Amino acid sequence: MITRRSLLATGAAAALAACARTEPVQPIAQSPEFREATPKLPDFYGQVDDKYVVSAVPEGVVPQRLWRQVVANPFPEHAPGTIVVDPDAGYLHLLQDDGNAMRYGVGTGAQGREWNGDAVVQFTRAWPRWTPPDTLIARMPKYAPYSAANGGMDGGPGNPLGARALYLFQDGKDTLYRIHGGCEPQYLGKAVSSGCIRMLDQDAIDIEKRVKHHATVVVLPSYKTGIDVPVY
Repeated sequence: MITRRSLLATGAAAALAACARTEPVQPIAQSPEFREATPKLPDFYGQVDDKYVVSAVPEGVVPQRLWRQVVANPFPEHAPGTIVVDPDAGYLHLLQDDGNAMRYGVGTGAQGREWNGDAVVQFTRAWPRWTPPDTLIARMPKYAPYSAANGGMDGGPGNPLGARALYLFQDGKDTLYRIHGGCEPQYLGKAVSSGCIRMLDQDAIDIEKRVKHHATVVVLPSYKTGIDVPVY
């Protein structure tokens, strides 16, 4: 069962709201030394022609540890098919049948560090629609055209949920938390909002193909506080 320091409807709505930026962000420049030392990205981080075009991940921005890769399963106590999220490490593991796991880098946030426990992937969506809650629209009227009454924001480039979303439910109810794409490469592995679990679009597309219906999602407790970049 999902537990949080305060699992309130307003808190869950804030998590979904934080998928949108509330102020402009200046990209984090990586040093030339970092770029030079980072190996070339795998081909699967190149441009993807899906329903819409997903831009290639730029070289020298994402640390190699956060690249999608097969690793030995660090959570053998959980059944194959389980998703285990470690907010502090910035990892999401999809456990496999062969004793390994597919590991992805993820971005989390303050709210993502305030709840932990089990949920299920109720369903997934390609290029999902995003509906900002009324609390966000009250603060940022520019999102009023995408209110629930107006049908939300169409999926596509610029939608905060990115190319794919996994919808997390508990006891048959929507938690309003998502595992979704749209993470800017420079913020992968960081806590940059109070929002959901964010992935590179290439990785979100990949995991959506692999995850099973009603797969268990385990979010580990976090022992960090604050955010890495105060941008939301």
